[in-house]
Amino acid sequence: MDRPTVWQMVAEAIDALSGKATYAEIKSYIHNKWDNVNDNTINAQMIVLAVNQPSRIHYPENKKPRLSDSNYDVLYSTGRGQVVKYDPEEHGLWEIYENEFGGLAIRQVIAEETDDTSEDTSDTFLFPLEANLRDFLIKNLHTVKQHKLDLYVDDNGRDGREYPTAVGPIDILTVDSRGNFVVFELKLSRGVDRALGQLLRYMGWVKANLAYGKEVKGVIVAHKMDDKIKYAVTMAPNVDLYEYEMKFELTKV
Repeated sequence: MDRPTVWQMVAEAIDALSGKATYAEIKSYIHNKWDNVNDNTINAQMIVLAVNQPSRIHYPENKKPRLSDSNYDVLYSTGRGQVVKYDPEEHGLWEIYENEFGGLAIRQVIAEETDDTSEDTSDTFLFPLEANLRDFLIKNLHTVKQHKLDLYVDDNGRDGREYPTAVGPIDILTVDSRGNFVVFELKLSRGVDRALGQLLRYMGWVKANLAYGKEVKGVIVAHKMDDKIKYAVTMAPNVDLYEYEMKFELTKV
C-alpha cells in the first residue's frame, strides 16, 4: 500500500481521535503510525485543511476561489491549536474568494432570502484597508522600481503574504531575481521611526533563518513619511521608503 500524503494522515487522525483533537494529539497519532513526518509539514497541512483558518489561503492547495467541498476541507478550528472534523451542517459553508484587489480570503457563506427589489449586499464582506494595500502591492510588485520581485514561497508551499516568524508576521516577504530577500512593512497612514525597528527585527529573523548568505533588504510603505523615519533610514542603507497615493474619481452612469 502506498504511503498516504500528509493531508490524508491528518484526515485519518481526526477520524481516529473521534472527530476532536489538539494539534499535539494529531501529531502524536501521525508519529506513532508513520516514520519521518516533519512537524512543520503537519502544522502546515492542519492550516490548509481548516475551513475557517485565514492563513490557509497562503498554501498552494487553496490558491483559487472555491467552496468548502474539496478533499482539502477537513477541519474546523475551535480555538488555538484545537480542531474538530468539519461538518457543513454544523459549521456552515465556507468559501475562498477573491476580493476587488485581487487578494484571496475566506468567509462563511450566509444565504439570505431576498426578493427582486432587495439591494445588492455583495459588499457586506469588506477587507480592512491594510489588507487591501497588501493585496494590491502583491499584485503590483513591479511598482517597486529598484527591485524585480516575486512573492517568496517556502518549502511547504506557504507564500510570503503575512509570512509567520518567531518575531511576528511579515506583511510581505519577497525575493528578487538573484534570490535576495526583500521584506515589506506596511503602514496605513504615516511612517514613523519605530516602524524601522520593527522592519529590522523581521530582516534579522530572515537573515538568520532563511537567507543562508543571501542579502536581506527592507521596504517601508506608508501614505506619508515623517522626518524622523527619513533621518533614521539614512543609517540603514538596506532599507527604502515608499509613499503611496490613492486616487478617487467619479464616473457618470
